[in-house]
Amino acid sequence: MKKIGLIGGMSWESTAIYYELLNKIIKTKRGGFHSAHCILESLDFAEIEYYQKHNDWEKLNTEMAVAAENLENAGAELIILCTNTMHLCADHIKNNITIPFLHIAEATGSAIKKQEIDKVLLLGTKFTMERDFYKHILKEQFNIEVLIPSASDRDIIHNIIYGELVHGIITEKSRAAYQNIIEKSITKGAKGVVLGCTEIPLLIKQNDCSIPIFDTTTIHAQEAVEFAML
Repeated sequence: MKKIGLIGGMSWESTAIYYELLNKIIKTKRGGFHSAHCILESLDFAEIEYYQKHNDWEKLNTEMAVAAENLENAGAELIILCTNTMHLCADHIKNNITIPFLHIAEATGSAIKKQEIDKVLLLGTKFTMERDFYKHILKEQFNIEVLIPSASDRDIIHNIIYGELVHGIITEKSRAAYQNIIEKSITKGAKGVVLGCTEIPLLIKQNDCSIPIFDTTTIHAQEAVEFAML
């Protein structure tokens, strides 16, 4: 089994879920005492959030590239970035390593196509919803139309992520707010919902939605295990 390198800590709550999922998936596939062969480079999210807030993506590119290089130097044979938003730095990461980098949007696009869904709502941070890096991959590689919430709803989604979910705070009020946004998207033709932030699955489960959800954390972890077992 290949050694999986994880760039995590953004937030540590969702990174912990990645670690749990990797081990559970491998145990299911191989049984016995099998567990994930992996290594973690966990960053200080306070620093990352500061650079995000100040729109310093040059610094963020450098931070992500250095983390990836550290993992490769430590023996990682593939890398996953345990956060959706920071895939804005994906090209910079790939340009600074020689091992495979598994992109979360590509894994998600494949999962959506398997269900023959061609129009989805994308939920995530403002960076994920408003910039094209995620939407472009779903549209250009998988021909999936992507809806994003209104500006006011994007504020709600983003503020709940940074004000609550990254701190492990889960409330029924916030769940209801997300559900309302999802229901509005259905009237616009959404046939599925991409939980495009690795913290959102802490709040929203399939039972909370009337259309299929795509939990990018789980999808990404499954893709990493499949690749590691090749």
